[in-house]
Amino acid sequence: MIIRHRSNPIIKPGDVKPSIEGYKVIGSFNPGATNFGDEIVLLVRVAEGCEPRKGYIRTPIYRFDDNGKGYPDIMEFDVSDPEVIPKDTRTVVYKGREYLTSLSHIRIARSKDGINFKVDDAPFIYPENETERYGVEDARITFIDGKYYITYTAISEDSWATALAVTEDFRSIERKGLIFYPENKDVAIFPERVNGMYVALHRPNNTRFGMPAIWYSESPDLLHWGNHKCIARTRDNKWESQRIGAGAPPIKTPEGWLVIYHAKGDNSVYSLFCMLLALDEPYRVIRRASVPLMTPTEPYETAGFFPNVIFSNGIAERDDKIYVYYGASDETTNVAITDIESLLESL
Repeated sequence: MIIRHRSNPIIKPGDVKPSIEGYKVIGSFNPGATNFGDEIVLLVRVAEGCEPRKGYIRTPIYRFDDNGKGYPDIMEFDVSDPEVIPKDTRTVVYKGREYLTSLSHIRIARSKDGINFKVDDAPFIYPENETERYGVEDARITFIDGKYYITYTAISEDSWATALAVTEDFRSIERKGLIFYPENKDVAIFPERVNGMYVALHRPNNTRFGMPAIWYSESPDLLHWGNHKCIARTRDNKWESQRIGAGAPPIKTPEGWLVIYHAKGDNSVYSLFCMLLALDEPYRVIRRASVPLMTPTEPYETAGFFPNVIFSNGIAERDDKIYVYYGASDETTNVAITDIESLLESL
């Protein structure tokens, strides 16, 4: 039904050049994907930490100039300073302020065959303002009317939110700012309007009565979103017990909008599922798979920076095949190949 490529992982941390001297790449994962000319383009999340220095704790940071541009730097803390408190493996607290031990940006990777990728040396989307101070993550790409619309998660002291950017050539980019406020992520825009409106899936956080779930929303201009509806919630099974969220932009089929979504279940294991939405009423679920499309089974999926994670936010269609690009263990980029018929049969 879906076959992992024998070349996996296709992008590893060692394949990516660090942003600056003193940084080290610790993850290259969770890529958005699209066809662009005769290439498949991935927007890979690149996580970077700092090379160690004896006697110091070092963290990556972004500084911002008066023109609103950001640039990477390194913050050093003397381990003997009593005000330096290592909170956990991901966070250091200094004088009441938190610093992350790794930050993410988005880097372009290009391929003629969808398997062998060359990663650009320089970041494509990186923190440029206070809403992105703690990094940018997990891009999704939707092609509409000659433009590529990119949603990505922006991290800051105000938590995480979703931003929008637009490109026509994957060289220059126009930022549109935040389109879903904190805490909301996993925003996947449909590749065409439905009933005259842009539509998207998203995932607001839920810390009170239920679990984070998949929501639907509409917009006249891709900037202002409303008519929110919760369309799919977690289920009482071992794969979906903690949260679910949209993956790549949905695929239009004669039977409905095909969605590959991720689920976090027991023991924090992430899997992929399929779901079908009505063509003219995308807030209505027609069918939903009862078992996962993919679960972590391979060594690069069950071990790594964050083990037992399969997370996809990018797919590309080529030669009647569906290339499902996914991050494994918050560390590597991989691909599995299937087709529309097989995905529909999984429902």
